[in-house]
Amino acid sequence: MIDIRLAREHPEQFRRALARKGAAEDFDSLLAVDGQWRELTTKVDDLRSKTRPRGKPTEDQRAQLVAVGHELRRAESELEELGRHRSQLLSALPNPPDDSVPDGYSDEDALELRRVGKPPEFAFAPRDHVELSSLSGSADGVSRPGFDLERGASVAGARFAYRRGAVALVELALYRYALDRLVARGFEPVLPPVLVREAAMYGTGFLPTDEVNLYHLDSDGLYLTGTSEVALAALHQDEILPADVLPLRYAGYSTCFRREAGAAGRDTRGIFRVHQFDKVEMFFFAHPERSREHHEEILAIEEDLVAGLGLAYRVVVTAAGDLGPSAAKKYDLEAWIPSQERYREITSCSNTTDYQARRLNVRFRDGDGSLRFPHTLNGTAMTARFLIALLEANQDTQGRVVVPEVLRPYGAPEHL
Repeated sequence: MIDIRLAREHPEQFRRALARKGAAEDFDSLLAVDGQWRELTTKVDDLRSKTRPRGKPTEDQRAQLVAVGHELRRAESELEELGRHRSQLLSALPNPPDDSVPDGYSDEDALELRRVGKPPEFAFAPRDHVELSSLSGSADGVSRPGFDLERGASVAGARFAYRRGAVALVELALYRYALDRLVARGFEPVLPPVLVREAAMYGTGFLPTDEVNLYHLDSDGLYLTGTSEVALAALHQDEILPADVLPLRYAGYSTCFRREAGAAGRDTRGIFRVHQFDKVEMFFFAHPERSREHHEEILAIEEDLVAGLGLAYRVVVTAAGDLGPSAAKKYDLEAWIPSQERYREITSCSNTTDYQARRLNVRFRDGDGSLRFPHTLNGTAMTARFLIALLEANQDTQGRVVVPEVLRPYGAPEHL
């Protein structure tokens, strides 16, 4: 959440920034309620002081104490209700965007920074990843679908898929490829829980604003996470970290679950937008003065992973209104998808400043002994979207795919 004390001191600065996320009126509402809450808090404190007279009260003073007691109880009840309203407004307010983030509310408003690599050119109409996977292992005339969408839908519903055979081996190799490179850079590998309590979802900013996209187990009070960012961020909830351990670098591997509400009719073919997928996620707890530097570090790692697979890509800065609630700045890395003849997002990385740490009450003790909130950052190292780009970029006219050599030590076959 935002620093409410800082927002009181610089209301116009916060309002201008939050207006870029469409939250200016929400900020105004918060300040109004916060002002009422502070005024009533002062009144309650004053009334409480009047209920503690010095010495033995007189008869008249006793009558006054009874009246003050009634007024105090009414004021405390009002304060409790106002406090709940204030907390709701504060928890729903997004993180203000960084000044370097462009204005806008859609992909078209993103700022392109660079393009790297040349998109592959074909003398034929390139097949998409679904068709390519269905040709895998079909030399004997029997199709063995790598992405078994029909059976996935039969078992679990639309936008679920089996990944089978050689395709499954390539996908698994991708995750180990990413994890090995992260571990070599000092990341601690983590296999986190995929079921978490409400506090973890709230702390990372997915609640209350993104509840529509979450799978909730009502009988257990648990949520299925859409990213291991949630469990990694909550790893140090309510802890005080020594300053000399920062930055903490974690590489989480987990299965992820998203309802994809509002995505009806978009990317319905294949595995680009599904309800269940696997992901390697980078997560940082960083000193506030170095979070910008670490954001660039995460982006460089993502670019290195994509370039290592020989994929053409571009980097964009996401527009302010298209950012999630917790992100102050986000880079998207988009790979060229031949069948779509355009770049599509395969990774992203965000600096969430102290927004998540405040909500999770993660602090560190600085060199002068003061307690501060660290900055948290996250970035995707690997998902199956890499597999889509890889298959389509490395196909030949017969639909055979040459698997990048860098994946073969991890069990990937030479060809599909």
